[in-house]
Amino acid sequence: IADVHLGANPDAGGSYSERRGREIWNSLERMMKICNKEKADLLLIAGDLFHRQPLLRELKEVSYLFGTLEHTQVVLIAGNHDYLKRESYYRSFEWPEHVHMILGGEISCVEIPKLSLAVYGLSYHAREIRDSRYDHAVPKKRQRYEILLAHGGDEKHIPLTPGKLAALGYDYVALGHIHRPWCEEGKNIAYSGALEPIDKNDTGEHGYILGEITEDGCKHRFIPCAVRKYVHLTVTVKKTTTGHALKERIREEIEKQGIQNIYKIVIEGMRDPDILFDTANMDTYGNIIDLTDGTKPAYDFKKLLMKNRNDLLGRYIESLADYDEDSIEYLALCEGVQALMETRRG
Repeated sequence: IADVHLGANPDAGGSYSERRGREIWNSLERMMKICNKEKADLLLIAGDLFHRQPLLRELKEVSYLFGTLEHTQVVLIAGNHDYLKRESYYRSFEWPEHVHMILGGEISCVEIPKLSLAVYGLSYHAREIRDSRYDHAVPKKRQRYEILLAHGGDEKHIPLTPGKLAALGYDYVALGHIHRPWCEEGKNIAYSGALEPIDKNDTGEHGYILGEITEDGCKHRFIPCAVRKYVHLTVTVKKTTTGHALKERIREEIEKQGIQNIYKIVIEGMRDPDILFDTANMDTYGNIIDLTDGTKPAYDFKKLLMKNRNDLLGRYIESLADYDEDSIEYLALCEGVQALMETRRG
């Protein structure tokens, strides 16, 4: 697993905001039960267990959860969110014997002889690390099986190339930092993605990687387990669509895709110029965190031009009438005509 972000309080809409932070803690508790059910030998945590510097009481809570593991060794590193400040409680915290945290800022390894295993990695000691620290981190052949636990993947957070890491010689490379899971069959490297979606742009499935290393190599697959998903939804209206009809359409789409999910919605299309959508009244289930009205008024510009050829409105329409509907000029035409029409009504 990776990018659990304990302590985060993501935007989640009116129905879920208060409990979303607790759901993220519950996701870690759920992983302990999954490890016990699978009789997992090893749990890898590829950075950002916390969303920010962990409090001492929070580390004690995590330590208790790790203590519920019946068979599993744990290896973890600090990522860019929970990096090791000088006063970080990570530095002095005493974990149970089966929990191993790699604290160094350079590549080092934890050896677990009973699993014939060495896990290599490093922890962040600053919020940003711009050099490619994993590219030459070859395994030292200390144990029969060797794994690289790594956090990064963009220019500010240890740039890396998955292909290079896969060729270093590890049995498996477990990656964190990128919240979208990436797992290809036949490859010995994977991003587990965030255990739960943290941001409204963390769309798609979230969960963990379940794998096995044997004499025949590494096999792994992604297992979705998140309580909720962030869904980007586009709803297209027609000239006949009223506000109440739009609200019903949105309700139906949310029911179809799951009322437990959290939605970012864009309304598009051509609407009746006399209709203004009340976007604050569209959230039936309290799970819309962003609703943008991108509709345009469906004016009959030819009729308006004929009626107003000799006034300001007509001249404005004439100056922009020849542009395509997907152009910036056409958008300016729609908005300008709407403003002029509203001025007339006023």
